[in-house]
Amino acid sequence: KEGINFHDALLHLAAKYGIKVEERELTDEERAAQSLRESMFVANEWAMKRFQENMLATDEGRNIGLAYFYQRGITQQAIDKFKLGYALDKPTDIYDAAIRMGFDSDILAKVGLCGIGGKSGRPYDRFKGRVIFPVLNSAGKVIAFGGRGIKGETAKYINSPESEIYIKSNELYGIYQAKNAIVREKKCFLVEGYMDVIGMWQCGMENVV
Repeated sequence: KEGINFHDALLHLAAKYGIKVEERELTDEERAAQSLRESMFVANEWAMKRFQENMLATDEGRNIGLAYFYQRGITQQAIDKFKLGYALDKPTDIYDAAIRMGFDSDILAKVGLCGIGGKSGRPYDRFKGRVIFPVLNSAGKVIAFGGRGIKGETAKYINSPESEIYIKSNELYGIYQAKNAIVREKKCFLVEGYMDVIGMWQCGMENVV
């Protein structure tokens, strides 16, 4: 609400309520965990932008991914607001591009962007050929993705696995987009799925997750 980061918010509240804050150096283990989390956030942020670019700047993305959202009545404004995207229907598009950008394959696996084939041992993109719903935490960091099949796949949805940055039961889809409206309205509507959140947002009900 105030536009300050988490650390400064702690200090602000502590000073306001007379709470003593004791700061200390991180241990090596804590630094390693923090570095891992930051690497995962960076990989997810990059992937989200890649999915957006795929949908808006490639023929496949426009003809399949974007066309699907338009067919479902999703507006371009909502597509931009919820940062929707599309994963190209290629076995290793995300993996190959990420490796070229210098991302570690272990990080790609930890956040669930890529998997390793059991028999072949080769990497593959988990979300290929699906429209993408990024999941943002309340601070706006990309913590996970939901991928919806649009070609009759057996698994209608594939979601990111739980990780150091994503515990499913602790998160609500749309909370980043809804938080200001929730504060303003002093209430929140809880719905079932991604499309329900976006549909209600388009109808002017922004306090929905």
